[in-house]
Amino acid sequence: MDIRRAIVDDAGPIAVLHADSWRRHYRGAYADSFLDGDVVADRRAAWSARLSAPAGTETTVAEEDGRLLGFVHVVFDHDPRWGNLVDNLHVTRDRHRTGIGRRLLGHAATGPMYLWVLQQNTSAQRFYLSCGATPGETVPVTSDPARLNGVPLKLRMTWPDVPSARDPLRIARTNASPAE
Repeated sequence: MDIRRAIVDDAGPIAVLHADSWRRHYRGAYADSFLDGDVVADRRAAWSARLSAPAGTETTVAEEDGRLLGFVHVVFDHDPRWGNLVDNLHVTRDRHRTGIGRRLLGHAATGPMYLWVLQQNTSAQRFYLSCGATPGETVPVTSDPARLNGVPLKLRMTWPDVPSARDPLRIARTNASPAE
């Protein structure tokens, strides 16, 4: 498996993975009419724009034999209190629980960081907790109301003292007890 910085040509495969992940994990919070629509085109437009003008951000992909396995997108210095925002972290369904997400998160760990996770996405919350995150406040999702079902909630997960290293296992050790 190779880990590398994303380029503009990655927008299509990233959009497909992003849309698939949303359809699997955001159903209920986001409207079926949105998720069943052309989410790939929506995400392709977003990723083409992000990768064309990446100032202050970095998108990293994991791939094997030319196949995208996962990606992480970080917005640097997004918040003066919480640090870098991990805006996206997605891994293909068939490669969940293989260490790819942990490696990508470890790659993103360049200082204090945080992310938002849907309250209903308990599997992602368990993953982030296993990587040393601390849960924070819960707030309403702010998005186009036409895309949402009611007012879904999101939870802030934080890593206030992430080591500045590319070692993915150091994230888990940051908050591990001596017995672990």
